[in-house]
Amino acid sequence: MNVTTHSIHFDADKDLLDFIEKKVQKLQTLYEPIIDAEVFLKAEKTSIADNKTVEIKLNVPGKDLFAKKNASSFEHATDLTVDALKHQIEKKKSK
Repeated sequence: MNVTTHSIHFDADKDLLDFIEKKVQKLQTLYEPIIDAEVFLKAEKTSIADNKTVEIKLNVPGKDLFAKKNASSFEHATDLTVDALKHQIEKKKSK
């Protein structure tokens, strides 16, 4: 599966990109028909601690899956987003 990561208004370091790649690739083991994934990283300039946003769109046959979560770090936001997508995949598989 091809994972494309877009960091909006900043340059993400290699460690973060590798972390995201590994987490998203694990979704392929749950659901084989995933074609590819797009990841968007955004850092909002606010006084709120949870200012890191991760959006993941999975291209699958039929309807695409999408999740978006905020957290204090990109790693934590990625974990939350991947968990949300796992639930969506389980729901899709049960249909």
